[in-house]
Amino acid sequence: MTVGIIGGTGIYEIVELGRGVEKKVLETPYGSSPEISIFKLHDKKVVFMSRHAVGHANPPHMVNYLANIWALKNMGVERVLATNAVGSMTQSIKPGDLLVPHDFLDFTRHRKTTFYDDRVVHVDVTEPYCSQIRDILNSSGKVIGEGVYVCTEGPRFETAAEVQMYRKLGGTVVGMTGLPEAVLAREMEMCYTSICTVSNFAASISPDKLTIDEVFDEVEKKRDVLIDLISDTISKIPAHCNCNCRNALEGAEVKTLNQSEDL
Repeated sequence: MTVGIIGGTGIYEIVELGRGVEKKVLETPYGSSPEISIFKLHDKKVVFMSRHAVGHANPPHMVNYLANIWALKNMGVERVLATNAVGSMTQSIKPGDLLVPHDFLDFTRHRKTTFYDDRVVHVDVTEPYCSQIRDILNSSGKVIGEGVYVCTEGPRFETAAEVQMYRKLGGTVVGMTGLPEAVLAREMEMCYTSICTVSNFAASISPDKLTIDEVFDEVEKKRDVLIDLISDTISKIPAHCNCNCRNALEGAEVKTLNQSEDL
């Protein structure tokens, strides 16, 4: 079994825990992947990818999500642990908390969201995040629970009115990188789960001006806890899955008739 880690802000050091680190860049049908690190951890093959590329070079709306997910699939990845920095939309969830989303609301606008432009595939996302890995994370004692992840286009932060709207729609936290990543992983029939680090209160929840500095500062404070959580989760992921992620494409494709059948 191969586990993929998509690292957002703050967990690049997890590679240092591994043995036999090898680095490579993959050419995909969608462009080059970021640099990928392959290593062994807890006797499992682990593939680490920095979502934004080395040095946090790519802003959220310019990340090549299709190349990233295609590359992980091509490397044999079956389970994906992703990390996301988010803003909290409720006072009860505070900066420094770790949250595992169970659902999402997608407010991105200009991102390519599917691998299937050449045929009609309606993938089911009733449960977009892997239930098996979520259970492992929720039993760790290090996360506060689950919630609904709202993804915005970025790169700007959200307005106060937008945040209030997202709250009324059921959103719990808001970020810019979780989609279409989760859906693309589902289209590739990979188990995908996100660990959200709450880095700040969203607009209107906090009276203070939002800055990227506070995001990086809070994530840095949680780095060791997050790395330990990911490492421990990898050690507990079983070889065989009991979720539906691996069968996501069953019954999803519209079957078209060829010309002879149509006649």
